[in-house]
Amino acid sequence: MTLTLNTFKFPKGARKSTKRKGRGQSSGVGKTCGRGQKGQNSRSGGGVRPGFEGGQMPLARRLPKRGFHNKFRIEFHPINLVTLADVEAGTKVDMDWLQQKGIVKASTKRVKVLGTGDAPKGVTIRAHKFSRSAQEKIQAAGGTAEVIES
Repeated sequence: MTLTLNTFKFPKGARKSTKRKGRGQSSGVGKTCGRGQKGQNSRSGGGVRPGFEGGQMPLARRLPKRGFHNKFRIEFHPINLVTLADVEAGTKVDMDWLQQKGIVKASTKRVKVLGTGDAPKGVTIRAHKFSRSAQEKIQAAGGTAEVIES
């Protein structure tokens, strides 16, 4: 038997029916349907917007605005050469390799290599940016620093 949409069955207990409110006192959610007696939240369409503090000046408006926040800023994940110190010669270090080793997360978009530590010998490193000291150390160790365009 093939599994198709018309033959598909959920396992027992996987789907729970919704609680039907306002169906008498014995249901446990009759009359006021779990909303209490009176007030803003008991009314249909009632409730308050996010951040509302009962008329008190909200925290977002009490705190001062400071500085400038550039919404177009490009974030780089920094990686020091000391992190790559134990890489064997001839290895190609790129985003996939870094993710596989757990040095960067899969959600990381851009990487910048910084010059703290010694560069591994004869390794090709592909990153979005390099500091000047990192680039010099990689080339001095016989490796190459390739910039990824993005």
